Amino acid sequence: MADKKIIEVNGLSATFGEREVLRDVSFSAYQGEVTVILGESGSGKTTVLKHLLGLYDIQEGYVSILDNDISDLNEEEQKDLYLKMGVFYQNGGLLNSLTVGENVSLPLEQHTHLDDDLIRRIVLTKLQLMHLNGVYDMFPSQLSGGMLKRAALARAMVMDPPLLFCDEPGAGLDPISLASLDKLILNLRKELGMSIVIITHEVSSILRIADRIVFIDEGKIIFTGKIKDALESKNKEVHDFFHI
Repeated sequence: MADKKIIEVNGLSATFGEREVLRDVSFSAYQGEVTVILGESGSGKTTVLKHLLGLYDIQEGYVSILDNDISDLNEEEQKDLYLKMGVFYQNGGLLNSLTVGENVSLPLEQHTHLDDDLIRRIVLTKLQLMHLNGVYDMFPSQLSGGMLKRAALARAMVMDPPLLFCDEPGAGLDPISLASLDKLILNLRKELGMSIVIITHEVSSILRIADRIVFIDEGKIIFTGKIKDALESKNKEVHDFFHI
């Protein structure tokens, strides 16, 4: 399973105004793995994520996701691809005017022809998987920080996408809530066979969940490989990140 590439980035470069943000970025993510993209603030990791999500046009280089060259897709093909990608945003991204159940239901209502009863049952199942029994009719403002993250994760995976992107999922969580969220993410990989790409700088989280590391510094890759190799790396930035 781990031999199959689900993401391939080759020579990705990006310039905004006078600033070169990405320089010849190349890496791969593999099926069934948790790939962590990390780096200091301003390193370019979020810019890489936005290219993967199609939020930025590719200026130079090649990006393939689930065997699709994203630069060559027409509008309908893009839609089909993005429906296979779940996205878990840093702030949760839930709509405060809707209940938790209504928030999680949105992708199913917008992109399927399932009836309301089946949608409700699917959503209740996903919330239960996230250990969120009894919150269907609650509003996001009534949830704790950890519960809010889990509700957002339920929405991101409600359509069972094979590929899940997580943008700083542990931001703002206490250590216990962070560890609980990490456990849920690993469970998604195990039980649903998801491949997961995570942007994070939380060392404790990376050590728990990462199979593979992509380390970006000042817009370029300084390390890509297995977590065990990252921990033994002689590169100063990589060593200092994990050992200081």
